[in-house]
Amino acid sequence: MSTANEKRLSSPVSVLPDVQFQPPQLAVIVPSYNERDNIELLYEKVAVALGSTPWEMIVVDDNSPDGTAEVVHELSLVYSNIRCLRRFGRRGLASACVEGMAVTAAAYVAVIDADLQHDEAILPEMLRKAMDGADLVVGSRFIEGGSAGEGLSETRLSGSQFATRMAGMIAGQAVSDPMSGFFLIRREAALAAAPKLASDGFKILIDLIVTSQRMGKPLTIAEVPYTFRPRHAGTSKMNPLIVIQYLGLWVSKLTNGMLPPSFLLFGLVGGTGVVVHLAVLGLFSSTFGQGFLLSQVAATLIAMTWNFVLNNNLTYADRKLRGFGLVKGLLSFFAICALGGIANISVANAIYQFDHHTMIAGLSGAIMSSVFNYAVTRAFTWK
Repeated sequence: MSTANEKRLSSPVSVLPDVQFQPPQLAVIVPSYNERDNIELLYEKVAVALGSTPWEMIVVDDNSPDGTAEVVHELSLVYSNIRCLRRFGRRGLASACVEGMAVTAAAYVAVIDADLQHDEAILPEMLRKAMDGADLVVGSRFIEGGSAGEGLSETRLSGSQFATRMAGMIAGQAVSDPMSGFFLIRREAALAAAPKLASDGFKILIDLIVTSQRMGKPLTIAEVPYTFRPRHAGTSKMNPLIVIQYLGLWVSKLTNGMLPPSFLLFGLVGGTGVVVHLAVLGLFSSTFGQGFLLSQVAATLIAMTWNFVLNNNLTYADRKLRGFGLVKGLLSFFAICALGGIANISVANAIYQFDHHTMIAGLSGAIMSSVFNYAVTRAFTWK
């Protein structure tokens, strides 16, 4: 027997005569964090650029403390085609873009920064190229007619060009600006690749290109030139962590996904932990005059705590532990790293017994414990 809900859903949907709805052809996805002073102006500029094209703007906000979500809410009371997807406990540009793409019904989605550095005026041309058959249309600073303009300092321009050359090594397709944060793609193509994209990445475009190709669904790519503008308001999100995240993504794609992007950051944190361990060991044994055993225990506990705090704030910033969860996480981290130490010793000893090569045995044990610690803490501590 059909339930009331089944009967209701199977019946034709009635629409009131005075209600008109035109589904969006294009969804403009705006990942944001502390961009309250830019959102309204961006909406107005996109509205002018797209004119009569049916479109919507989805601002995916990582719970900005400056009230970005509240600004979008106020705008949504005036304009029916803007809304906010507010995320709690999650951070990251790539995952924000994917979540924005997943909640729209539009056939095409464009990703644009909230800071007004991207030229929204080329959106109609990008949409035309997509409707003419391109799966992906990239807003490019580096083809004829495009320019980095005044949007990048000399240092950042050099860094961007170097990162672009690195991206070209893994892209497998000719694209002049694979590091662009401004692109338009068929929603169907984006969501096909979404499950295999790195959720903690900062540069989603190169990930989409490489992932789609390795899935046997290479994207047909077109490019539209534009001039990169200075940021309108607020501060840039570029920092050393983002550079490391990009390197992690690059290594991950270069190894065909064998090494996750976050593994590089986890390893770098572990490297700083070694330095902390040796410093504390020297401090306790030489300065405080403690015996080796006590000094080693203190150095181990402090280094492990150091590693946990850095991983919680850097490697796993998108799933950062707080409150009582922080205490539980620290204890589980201690326990897992202790097991990793046992694995380190066991593997190193077994290899040493085989060929009596100290350095190879020690390195093998260290690699084993690093992989073990990364995999198990990701599964249990920062699950």
